[in-house]
Amino acid sequence: MAETVYALCALTAIACAVLLLRGYRQNRAPLLFWASLCFAGIAVENVILFIDMIILPSVDLFWWRISVAMASMLVLLYGLVWETR
Repeated sequence: MAETVYALCALTAIACAVLLLRGYRQNRAPLLFWASLCFAGIAVENVILFIDMIILPSVDLFWWRISVAMASMLVLLYGLVWETR
């Protein structure tokens, strides 16, 4: 059951990234671009989580997951700060 949840989380994040990127291509609103990059990073983080917990349970990928998640949030924060100016 956990495998399904991890996979669905990754697929949802990928879908969000794709939809945000499509919105950016139509409207050229820069905040949509930064949000799509953030969700792409979250999708990568979810894929790493799936690999960590299901495929390679003996390997600890905690710091890789946290690093990717932090970078994704920093990308969104950067976009929020620069788009308000």
